[in-house]
Amino acid sequence: MLIDFFYTLRAGKLPVSVKEFLTLLEALQAGVVGPKSDDAWSLDDFYYLARTALVKDEKHFDKFDRAFAAYFKGVEMLADFSKEIPADWLRKMLERELTPEQKAAIEKMGWDELMETLKKRLEEQKGRHEGGSKWIGTGGTSPFGHGGYNPQGIRIGGAGKNKSAVKVWEQRAYRDYDDSQELGTRNIKVALRRLRKFAREGHELELDLPDTIRATAANAGYLDIKMVPERHNNVKVLLLMDVGGTMDEHIQRVEELFSAVKSEFKHLEFYYFHNCVYDFMWKNNRRRFAEKFPTWDIIRKYNKDYKLIFVGDATMSPYEILQPGGSVEYNNEEPGAEWLQRLTHAFPKFAWINPEPQGVWQYRQSISIVQQLMGQRMYPLSLKGLEETMRLLSK
Repeated sequence: MLIDFFYTLRAGKLPVSVKEFLTLLEALQAGVVGPKSDDAWSLDDFYYLARTALVKDEKHFDKFDRAFAAYFKGVEMLADFSKEIPADWLRKMLERELTPEQKAAIEKMGWDELMETLKKRLEEQKGRHEGGSKWIGTGGTSPFGHGGYNPQGIRIGGAGKNKSAVKVWEQRAYRDYDDSQELGTRNIKVALRRLRKFAREGHELELDLPDTIRATAANAGYLDIKMVPERHNNVKVLLLMDVGGTMDEHIQRVEELFSAVKSEFKHLEFYYFHNCVYDFMWKNNRRRFAEKFPTWDIIRKYNKDYKLIFVGDATMSPYEILQPGGSVEYNNEEPGAEWLQRLTHAFPKFAWINPEPQGVWQYRQSISIVQQLMGQRMYPLSLKGLEETMRLLSK
């Protein structure tokens, strides 16, 4: 069984080696995880063991989560209505998640009836459904779906609101953008090279041919080699990236941009935010509440010669930008608009890159507000948009 699991991880573009896989098998043989007192295996224990043994870099955690879920018939597999429901595994996992009150509620329907009903609904339903009390969908009172309310339910997909479902099937943390993404970055690099300011730095590693010829001629023909330091792009970039929520659909293009920026600019600093910048940002999405970087500290730390680039779809409630407490994650004391103005005042060379199609900008009130705060310095995430951004920042 685990051989197929190994190949599933490799198919998910995870750099998992045979040696790491053998380490996992040795850990299982040594009983690091195994049957509990009721002879039931804990999938959670196996998940953490497998991730520890097989994944050596946190930036691959999200890929591992998706591959793990797909192999053990999680969210990705249940999205296909033709797949068989893993009833035995699901029941064991549900039992571990339930509170005593939820167990009492679920007994009204019964485990077998709940599983059978879910299977039948998946077979019968032909498309998406919103509201109501029967079909798998959103915002209703069916025991299956998300965004509604039913104490006997199973949430399938989406973000929970009432948190009353028996099992949360989809629980992925915001992922860090993968700076190793190479597909499609070549043209982006060409566009970014418009923002270049070369200076000679470091040790003398490069032949200075004109000076060598001059010195050799002055030395009566005896070779006199002259070296100079290599030329490096001396531009400094402060990159602030929106992550999570509506940005999930833009991950691939933002990763391509991020990879190209890291390749082109030696002096690069980057931070993440969600929807709008507030009083703190972070560098690691899995530790974003534990490792905060106050926005004031970022403003004070970097000189005004840094080029400030925001990357985000600017798609949110206007309340999140204009009002204190507007953040969807915590009670921010000052509105996001105040922080955007402080940042653009501290770094005069700034621009906003938006991955949303430019044709929809006029229909999003929040995008119009951010455009105004940016002094209309918002450009689409396209080659033409990047060229215009670099041209602006290089002035």
